[in-house]
Amino acid sequence: MSVSIFVGKELTKYDNVFLAGYGDEPSSHYFYYADKRFPEEDKVEVGLNSEAKFPGEKIEIPEVDETYRYITSRYSCYKGLPAPLENGGVNENQVAAAAVWSPSRPELKDMTPDPQKGVTFSDISRIVMERAESAEHAVEVAGGLIDEHGYATYGGNSHIFADSEEGWIMIQLAGGKGLWAAKRLRENEIRVNRPGYLGDIPKTYKEHPDFKGSDNLFSFAEEMGWYDPDSDRSFNFGRVYQTDRQPDEPGKQIRAKGVIEMEELLRERAPDIKLLEMMESIRSPRITSATSGYGKIAALKDENPKLTTIWLASGPSLASPFIPLTIGINKLPIEYKKHRYLTKNEACRFMEPDFQGRESTTYAFRIFKRLYHLVAEYPREFRSEVLDTLKAFDKRAIKRFYDVKSTARRLYEEGEEEVADRLLTDITNQIAEEGLEAGKILSDSIELKTKLFFGISEPGEGKEDSRLHATIDQEFYPWSELDS
Repeated sequence: MSVSIFVGKELTKYDNVFLAGYGDEPSSHYFYYADKRFPEEDKVEVGLNSEAKFPGEKIEIPEVDETYRYITSRYSCYKGLPAPLENGGVNENQVAAAAVWSPSRPELKDMTPDPQKGVTFSDISRIVMERAESAEHAVEVAGGLIDEHGYATYGGNSHIFADSEEGWIMIQLAGGKGLWAAKRLRENEIRVNRPGYLGDIPKTYKEHPDFKGSDNLFSFAEEMGWYDPDSDRSFNFGRVYQTDRQPDEPGKQIRAKGVIEMEELLRERAPDIKLLEMMESIRSPRITSATSGYGKIAALKDENPKLTTIWLASGPSLASPFIPLTIGINKLPIEYKKHRYLTKNEACRFMEPDFQGRESTTYAFRIFKRLYHLVAEYPREFRSEVLDTLKAFDKRAIKRFYDVKSTARRLYEEGEEEVADRLLTDITNQIAEEGLEAGKILSDSIELKTKLFFGISEPGEGKEDSRLHATIDQEFYPWSELDS
């Protein structure tokens, strides 16, 4: 289901805008760095194929003359969509994106053409990173793609786009009608998104500075009898387009368990919300699913674009350290790049000789996935050990990284770009290597203890009452002790 968290800069300790989240996907995850390009081709392929949950047909759309540098986490499999997939990252213009499911009402799903054509949520995530210059521009890019080429869906989706000043929440609907809408998120807002929601939309949304949407947003709902413009009832996006079970009370939404509690916890920490608290939020079992594949936190601030940073957890956020990656780096740690483990269709292929070197390295995602499974078997015995270690690791990584970042900032100001780039690259790779080693040591230790104390369970022998997400332990994260 995924989740995303937006925190406006007025609520954070150091005036950052935070955009955090994770994705629920069954496949591999790996860090991906896309450099600035000047494409020679005129077209780029987007859309779905026949394997998707709602089958589609790929199309070509016009390419741009220049794309921006960006960093993201990619994966290979979700509801049949063609790989590689991505939910969003951060680009050189300090624009960040995070995609989260947002179901459309059943009637819209039933209208979905077969085959459907248009951009997917992953296409939007990628293309926005390549082209957007601000959060508002990201909505305009995404909306323009849908308006011109259509939207190909698995049932409805949403994005939050953010920059160093503000955010925008955008929802794309199923049905092949090109329906979408977006709302501005202000400097004093907190939004925990699962599923994506918008609330009330004014009839004057086309002229309103805080709203955007497709031209048929109101007219289609009226045509279907889902909205009566003559009634006193507001145009609540969720009630009209997502479910007929939407609450009637103004401002109320159907939201997943734990979302409101997480917003309240973050609000209690405002206006001093810090990076470590965002990391703890993404790790919290209040909102983090057992199927989480990775974690991310973009820390956006008005500064040199090369210092723009996203902290990525390469595996399940409950069992992975966060690694800082800046736009200025020139090399990713090889262990965190794409490997064969859990990558779609790799089991049917022989190894490509050119890929052997990378495949011979330890795959970070596999290490942290293994650690997650070990903790999930006996959470009461091992979760504190792992979480305390990750918290200590992240606190130390934050301090070391920001010390280096301060030096890099001065070097950029003095025109020493290559030296600054190298410093940022070195600290990223050092923290990544140390995080991988911590994951190995923890996994080996917990596996040994599991064998000695309990034995490794076989399929059918699991202890359901002790599973990591069987119950929500309110003492799982002592918020009062957080200090970054």
